[in-house]
Amino acid sequence: MLRVENLDVAYGHLQILRQINLHIKNGEIVAILGANGAGKTTLLKSVMGLLPPKAGRVFYRDKDVTGTPTFELARQGIAFVPEERNIFQAMTVEENLLLGAYHNKDKVKIARNLREVYEMFPRLEERRGQLAGTMSGGERQMLAIGRGLMNKPHLILLDEPSMGLSPTNVLVVFETIRTLTSQEVTIVIVEQNVNATLNVASRAYVMEHGAVVMEGSSEELSKNDYVKKMYLGQSVEE
Repeated sequence: MLRVENLDVAYGHLQILRQINLHIKNGEIVAILGANGAGKTTLLKSVMGLLPPKAGRVFYRDKDVTGTPTFELARQGIAFVPEERNIFQAMTVEENLLLGAYHNKDKVKIARNLREVYEMFPRLEERRGQLAGTMSGGERQMLAIGRGLMNKPHLILLDEPSMGLSPTNVLVVFETIRTLTSQEVTIVIVEQNVNATLNVASRAYVMEHGAVVMEGSSEELSKNDYVKKMYLGQSVEE
C-alpha cells in the first residue's frame, strides 16, 4: 500500500529526516512512535506531498508518487487527518463532513458515503446539525476522521489523534480507530501515546532524531526493554 525509501527531508539547511525506510501493507494499522520532535509529523507531511523530500522516494500502491500534489494524492485515495484537526467550528457537523467529498460530483455516492460515516459514528449523526465548535475534543477528532472517510480512502494518515484530549476522549478516539479496521482501510498513526497505540496497531516503527531506530510487531516492541523504559514508563530490571 505505502512504501518509503531512503527519505531525507530538510527545512532549508536543517535536515529533519534521515534515510527513512518503511512499508505498510494493505489493511494494516501501523504506528510511528517517538518523542516530540522526532520527525513523525514531518514524515506524514512529506508522504502527503506537503513537504518536498531532499532525497528518496514515496510509493503508493506500487506507483511512485514522490512530488505529487496533495490534492491529487487525496483523489487517489489518501486521507490526512492532521494534529490540528482543522474543523470548521462555525459550520455544522454535516457541513464539515460534506467538505470531505468536495471533489466528488456524484450526489448518490456522496449520500451513500455520508450514510456509512453515520453508521460507523452514530454520535455524529445525532449531532449532524450541531455547530462543530461546540463539540468535545473527542467528538471533534471523530468528526475529523469521519470527514477523511467521506472520500472513501484506501489509506489514512492520522497525526497525534489523542493530542490534548482527556483520558475519556482518548479512549473514544482509539475505539474509533479500531472501528476503521472493519472498513478495510489501511492506517498509519503517528502518536506519542505509545501504550494505547501499541494496543491498536499490528506493527510499529520507533523514530528518534529524524531516523527510524527500531521496528517490529506491537507485541515485540511492548516487551522490548528500551521501549518499556523510554516510552512506556516501566522500570526494567538490570
